[in-house]
Amino acid sequence: MSNFVQRFTQSRVWRSFFRHGWPDNPLDRSLVMTTNIFFHLHPVKVSRKSLKATYSLGLGVISLITFLVLSITGLLLMFYYVPTVERAYSNIVTLQTMVPFGQLLRNMHRWSAHLMVLVVVLHMARVFYTGAYKPPREFNWVLGVVLLLLTLGASFTGYLLPWDQLAFWAITVGTSVAAYEPLMGSTIKTFLLGGPEVGQEALTRFYALHVMLIPLGIALVTSIHIWRVRKDGGLAANQAPEEKP
Repeated sequence: MSNFVQRFTQSRVWRSFFRHGWPDNPLDRSLVMTTNIFFHLHPVKVSRKSLKATYSLGLGVISLITFLVLSITGLLLMFYYVPTVERAYSNIVTLQTMVPFGQLLRNMHRWSAHLMVLVVVLHMARVFYTGAYKPPREFNWVLGVVLLLLTLGASFTGYLLPWDQLAFWAITVGTSVAAYEPLMGSTIKTFLLGGPEVGQEALTRFYALHVMLIPLGIALVTSIHIWRVRKDGGLAANQAPEEKP
């Protein structure tokens, strides 16, 4: 039995999972920490001021939590929703009236979407107010702007999916406003609607953007955003000269 265990721990299968041996020396201990995303999430040194809850208010973490709630509730809503003009509204009515906890599920998704937009805006305001956009964090500020635009895009595309009168006319007005963009306005409107007016093509495109492209973009940019926070030394915080990190 011991020979089998020894051979298995030396096999390629074992080494594919565990790249380093048991951390019984300083080198292996450092490698275990630096090659594990969960252990290596936080920077080596952080400012004491940035550790205070009142400094950041946890707005970045709250934004991530709301995105996770939206992802889970959105996935469950997809089991009861068909993106067609004939069935979309009736699916929403059925979900709210006949599916157990359906009303709760939809409200969790809707209010989490509103909360995410609010928290992301507040997060960017906090970053700007504390000067966290300054060098060497300019790139992460740009990523934050991209995340804000993606969040607004997710909220805008999800607005049409219930396919009620409010959603129909809101998207009609919104895409008409986009058409006034001087360079690519008509192209943007055609891309969003797939035709001259809000119809099946628009519902299909908004659904694809809302459940696939935009969430994937948010997940990717958020991952890079968190990684850059760690690489840039944690949250930016001006501290007194005598204070040490």
